[in-house]
Amino acid sequence: MKIVKSHQIPATKQNDFFVEHWGSPKMAISTGVYHIDKLNGYAVLNEVGDIRGYITYVMHEDRCEVISLDSLDENQGIGSALLAKVEETAKRAKRNQIQLITTNDNLHALLFYQKKGYQIIRIIPDAVAKARVLKPSIPLISEQGIPIRDELLLQKIMVPNS
Repeated sequence: MKIVKSHQIPATKQNDFFVEHWGSPKMAISTGVYHIDKLNGYAVLNEVGDIRGYITYVMHEDRCEVISLDSLDENQGIGSALLAKVEETAKRAKRNQIQLITTNDNLHALLFYQKKGYQIIRIIPDAVAKARVLKPSIPLISEQGIPIRDELLLQKIMVPNS
């Protein structure tokens, strides 16, 4: 598994990836509107250089915030490796708190993050309706038939290196 920094990937390839998987490189969540193709991050590339996983993040003064995480090959360790890479980066930057937002319908993500030590610390009711104003392409209902309404804020506190 080859992990590279996002700036090592051509901009057009990044943009195409986010258009295919998010509808556009614009991400609207309660913490802000992000152009995820411009954020710091890491990607997993396969042997021919195709993106198989991608994570983006923002460093705030007191924490690191994961903005997006995609793994195209489930149960291969891609998401885990990318999340671990951001956690390492956060520790090096002396941020022991990592936060992220997911939506109420994303049961797969909720399972994944909780297994990695993240806790739900806040529910933001009807936050997705506000995000839809900025990005109307956000669906109303998930593929599983769950209305997409709320955001869940998850957090992990990491023990600082001694």
